[in-house]
Amino acid sequence: MFQPPACGPNRNGCRRNIHVLLLLLLLLLYSSLKASLAARPKGPGQTHLNSIRIDGDISLGGLFPVHARGHDGKPCGELKKEKGIHRLEAMLFALDRINNDNNLLPNITLGARILDTCSRDTHALEQSLTFVQALIEKDGTDVKCLGGGEPIITKPERVVGVIGASSSSVSIMVANILRLFKIPQVSYASTAPELSDNTRYDFFSRVVPPDTYQAQAMVDIVKAMRWNYVSTVASEGNYGESGVEAFIQKSREDGGVCISQSVKIPREPKQGEFNTIIQRLGENPNARVVILFTNEDDIRRLLHAAKKANQTGHFIWVGSDSWGSKISPVVHQEEMAEGAVTILPKRQSIKGFDRYFISRTLENNRRNIWFAEFWENNFNCKLSRHAVKKGSGLKKCTNKERIGKDSHYEQEGKVQFVIDAVYSMAHALHNMHKELCPGKVGLCAKMDPINGTHLLKHIRRLKFSGIAGNPVLFNENGDAPGRYDIYQYQIRNRTAEYKVIGNWTDQLHLTVRSMQWPGGVRQIPSSICSQPCQPGERKKIVKGIPCCWHCERCDGYQYQADTYTCKMCRFDLRPNENHTGCVPIPIVKLEWSSPWAVIPVLIAVLGIMATLFVVVTFIRYNDTPIVKASGRELSYVLLTGIFLCYATTFLMISTPDVGICSLRRIFLGLGMSISYAALLTKTNRIYRIFEQGTMSVSAPRFISPASQLVITFTLASVQLLGVCIWFGMDPSKAIIDYEDQRTSNPTLARGVLKCDISDLSLICLLGYSMLLMVTCTVYAIKTRGVPETFNEAKPIGFTMYTTCIIWLAFIPIFFGTSQSTEKMYIQTTTLTISVSLSASVSLGLLYMPKVYVILLHPEQNVPKRTRSLKAVVTAATMSNKFNPKAGLRPNGEAKTELCESLETQSFSTKQTYISYSNHAI
Repeated sequence: MFQPPACGPNRNGCRRNIHVLLLLLLLLLYSSLKASLAARPKGPGQTHLNSIRIDGDISLGGLFPVHARGHDGKPCGELKKEKGIHRLEAMLFALDRINNDNNLLPNITLGARILDTCSRDTHALEQSLTFVQALIEKDGTDVKCLGGGEPIITKPERVVGVIGASSSSVSIMVANILRLFKIPQVSYASTAPELSDNTRYDFFSRVVPPDTYQAQAMVDIVKAMRWNYVSTVASEGNYGESGVEAFIQKSREDGGVCISQSVKIPREPKQGEFNTIIQRLGENPNARVVILFTNEDDIRRLLHAAKKANQTGHFIWVGSDSWGSKISPVVHQEEMAEGAVTILPKRQSIKGFDRYFISRTLENNRRNIWFAEFWENNFNCKLSRHAVKKGSGLKKCTNKERIGKDSHYEQEGKVQFVIDAVYSMAHALHNMHKELCPGKVGLCAKMDPINGTHLLKHIRRLKFSGIAGNPVLFNENGDAPGRYDIYQYQIRNRTAEYKVIGNWTDQLHLTVRSMQWPGGVRQIPSSICSQPCQPGERKKIVKGIPCCWHCERCDGYQYQADTYTCKMCRFDLRPNENHTGCVPIPIVKLEWSSPWAVIPVLIAVLGIMATLFVVVTFIRYNDTPIVKASGRELSYVLLTGIFLCYATTFLMISTPDVGICSLRRIFLGLGMSISYAALLTKTNRIYRIFEQGTMSVSAPRFISPASQLVITFTLASVQLLGVCIWFGMDPSKAIIDYEDQRTSNPTLARGVLKCDISDLSLICLLGYSMLLMVTCTVYAIKTRGVPETFNEAKPIGFTMYTTCIIWLAFIPIFFGTSQSTEKMYIQTTTLTISVSLSASVSLGLLYMPKVYVILLHPEQNVPKRTRSLKAVVTAATMSNKFNPKAGLRPNGEAKTELCESLETQSFSTKQTYISYSNHAI
C-alpha cells in the first residue's frame, strides 16, 4: 500500500507534498466513483474513461492534447489534428516497432494507457489519476454480493512510466503527483525551465531541450539581426511565463537587448483582449520584433488581431517551438506571418511514420477512439447519415478517403520526440531487465513490481541513437541537449513555406542571405530603440533602459574616448574632424610673406637705408661745420641706436629659437635706450649750459664730447645690466603658446611659436627706454625758452613730443588686443612699427635737415668769427631776455659762436667754424 513520505529536515517540501496529497485524495474519491460504475472486464483496444488502453506485460502511460481547451464550462474543445492525433499515433507507432523488435525487450510486450489532457492542466490532473489507481489498495470489506459470494474488484493495470505531457503547465501538474508515487515521466514537448529543478521534479525527464537553451538561441538570433529593442508575449502558464522569463534573463546576462513591452495572454482571454495586446505592442513603433512564447491558439488569434489592426508587415515575429513549423497558426493569414522567425528542436521527418499514418483507416485503427472524429474533421464529412444536414456543405464519409491523397498531410514537428520518448522508456526497461533478470525470458520477480527509482536511474544513464539518428541522452536534471533548427516563414511566388535558415547547437549558425522579410525585402528590418550615434557622439543612456539613449556631440576640445564618455584633448592637441580622437594643433608663426610682416619690414628697410645714407654723409663731411656743430660723437651713437631700432624688426619677425629670442631681449630695448640716452645727454647738456649761464660765465662740468659719450654709454649700460640679470634668472628660450589662439572653434586653434617674453616682461624691457624718453621730454620742455637759434632743444623737443604720441597710441593697441585671436600678428606689427616710427622721427627731425643743408646748400656751410664762451653765453642770455626776436639774426651768429666756443675748449688747436642758417638743427 502507498505510504506518504515522512517529513524530513525539508519541512517546506513536506508541506507541499501534504497539500498535493489532500488534493489527490479528493480527486481519487471522485474518480473511484466513476471507475466503480464503469468497472467491467477489458479487452484489447477497448476504451476506458475517455482513454485508450492497450494490454501488455508492462504498461506505459501517455498524455496528449487530443482536444483543445473547452469553453463555456466544457472541459474539451475542438480536435487537434496535428498536435493531438499525430503525436498520439506516434506513440502507437513506436509501441508497434518495439513490440516487433526481437532485440529490444524480447518476450516482453509493452502496453499503454493513453489519455486526453484537453490542453488543460486541471483536466489532465484528473485524468492522470488513472495512472496511480493501481498503487492504492482498495478496501473491499464493505462490498457485499447479493449471492453471498466474494466481490470481484477489477484492479487497474500498473503504469510504470508516463510519456508526456505536451504543455509544460500540464507536465508540472502531473509531475507533482507522479513523483509521489515514484513513476518516471518522459516528456516529448514540455520545455519550461522550471522543470529542470531536480529537487522538485526529480522523476521528470524530457527528450527536448529546456527553454533556457531555446531562450539563449532566440537571444542569439535577436543579436545576430542587430535588434536591441523587442517586446515579449507569453501565454499564461508555466511554458509561456517561464520562457519569457528565461529570455529576459538571458538577454540581461548577454546585454544589448531591452524589453519594450512584456504582455501576458490570460488563460481565458476576454473579448477584444488580443486587440488590446496589439495596441500595446504598437505603442512603441521602434520595437517591431515580438518574442512569442505562446500556445498555438494564442498565436493564431494574435495574428488575426494584428491583421485586423492593419499592421501587416510591421511586426517581426520570433516564435518559440510552440509555433515551430506548424501550418494551423498561419492559415488564411499568411501575409501577417511573413518573415516570422521560428525555432524548433532539431528534428527530421520520420518516413516510416509517414507510411504508417497514411495507411491508417477506420478499419485498421479502431484502437484509437478519437480516430473517427479525426476522420470527419480531416475529410470534412460525417460518418452518420443523420448528422448530415441539408445546406451544411458536409457529406457522408465513404470510408474510401485516404490521408495524404484526399487531404493535405504534413508530419507534425514533435513526432520524432514522441517516438524517442517511448524508446527511452523501452531502452531503460531493457537495461533494467538485463541487470535484474540476466538470462531470463520475460519478467522476473525482481521486476514485479518495477521499482520507479531504479527505472529512473537507468533513464538518466541512457545514450542511444534516436529514430532520426540523433543521440538521445539526459543530463543530471533530466534535460536533453539543446539542438534547434531555425525557420523563417517566407512567401515566394504566392507560395508560403517554412524555410530552414540555420541551426543552433550551443552557438548560432545563421544563413542571413537566405532570409526574406515582409514584402519580399532582403534588407534586415530594424528594431532598435535609438539609432547608433555618429562618430564623435557619446551615448547618454535613458534611465532604466540601457538600449535607449540620446546622442550628445563631443563639442569644443572634447573627443569621444569611448561609447559613453567625452574627454578633453591634451593642451597641445585638438579633436579631429569627427571628434573621435585628437591631433596636434598646427604651429604658426609670423611669416615673412604675411601682410602683417611686409609693412614693418618695408618701413625697416627704408629706415635702415636712410640711416646708412645719413651715416655715410656724415662720415664724408665729417670735418664740416654742421657735422662738428651737431656733436659728431653723439650723432654717431644716436644713429647707431636708430639703426638698431630698425634692425629689431627683423629679429621680431624671424622664426623664434634660443638665439633669436636672446637677441630680441638684448636689442629690443637697447636700440631705444641708446637713442634716448644720447638725446637725453644732449638736452641735459644744453639745459646745464644755459642754466649755468644765468649764474656764471664759467662752463659747466662734463660738457665735452668725451664726457657726453661716457654719460650716454653709462645710461645705456643700465639696460644691458637689466638684460643680463634677466638672462641669469630666466634663460631665454622659444615656446609654443597654445592659449593665444585657443578659439572656441577647435578647427581655428593654433599654437603660436614665440619667445618666452610675456606682456609684463615686455613692459619691463621697454620700461627703462620709456623712462629715458620721458626724462628727455622733461628736459626738452625745460629748454623750450632757449632761443631756437642757440641750440638743438626745439628739434629734440619736437622729436620727443612726437615719440610720446606714438607710444601713447601703442599702449592701447598692444594691450587692448591681448584677447584677440590675431594677437601675435597685431602686437608684433604694432611693436615693430612703433619702434621704427620712433627711430624715423628722430632721424627725420634731427638729421635730415642737416643732410639737406650739407648736400643741397653747401654755401651755408661757411666759417664765422668766434667769440669767447663767456661772451657767447652772455650775448645769448641777454638776447633772449631783452630782444625776443634775436633769433631772427642772419645766419644764427650767436648759435655759431656758442658752438665755436664749446669746441675750442675741447681741442687745443684753435678752429674756425662757419655759421649755418636756421634750417640747421
